[in-house]
Amino acid sequence: MNTLIINQLNQRFSINTKNTTLQFVEAEGDIPRIEIKNKNAKALISLQGAHLLSWVPVGMSDVLWLSEQASYKQGKSVRGGIPICWPWFGAHEINKSLPAHGFARTVMWQVIKTEALSENETMIVFRLDCRSQNQAISNMWPYAVSVEYTLVIGDSLILTLTTQNHSDEAVTIGQAFHTYFNIGDIKDTQVCGLENKAYLDKPDNFNQKIQSGPLLVTNEVDRVFINTEDDVAIKNKSRIITISKQGSRSTVVWNPWKDVARKMGDMGEHGYQQMLCVESANAADDIRTIEAGGSHQLSVIYRLS
Repeated sequence: MNTLIINQLNQRFSINTKNTTLQFVEAEGDIPRIEIKNKNAKALISLQGAHLLSWVPVGMSDVLWLSEQASYKQGKSVRGGIPICWPWFGAHEINKSLPAHGFARTVMWQVIKTEALSENETMIVFRLDCRSQNQAISNMWPYAVSVEYTLVIGDSLILTLTTQNHSDEAVTIGQAFHTYFNIGDIKDTQVCGLENKAYLDKPDNFNQKIQSGPLLVTNEVDRVFINTEDDVAIKNKSRIITISKQGSRSTVVWNPWKDVARKMGDMGEHGYQQMLCVESANAADDIRTIEAGGSHQLSVIYRLS
């Protein structure tokens, strides 16, 4: 069945020009993937979760970290890359039995558009329409809401998540680009741009604290920084990753460190030393209420230097 679906997708959406290719391929777990390549970068995206697994600008190592122990199964989120947390972030506020970080990262998304914007940039657009999904989603999220996800792949990475409320009542969402960055060695990495910002410290019962100086990771870190709209930079010996965002006033920084990583099962023995999540989010007091007929857009740009 997937072969038929892949052929149909390639007939509608594949790109094959001198400097740009986009094609749908079979992959592990019987979950189709999209391979993209242009003059400036290449990328790999899973149809499940519209999950960006890899982004490699020309001449660079992968900007995203992907666990060697990652599991590729239907209905299970992949450890690494950029999972999409939506329509809530963290545990569900009322029903703790619902999946953490929502369901968007574990269901299939629909491709609605692809385009070679130039020989240097490729665009792909996904949609998840909760009005036409299965009963399992309706039971978790009984709202007439859809979300479109636009990725522009080039020497920078542009991600835009637009939630549209089609109903006649207000809807509240939480969300995040749960980005796992490949930082090489956590001991040589610091996060700049969060200095003097307040944050909620999850390992310390969500007590509010103030960040002093650049953020260095030497143990478990799980922090929701609040009122953060300025650029953030991840710096190590080999490169600087600059994060610019709109539609977000919260930034999550996460590294499970050794003991928590060991319990997770799919992080790998040394994975926590090679990754750092810096997430552009609508979380904590930054969750967003979308009025009837309204929309909210969360966007981020990643650049290298």
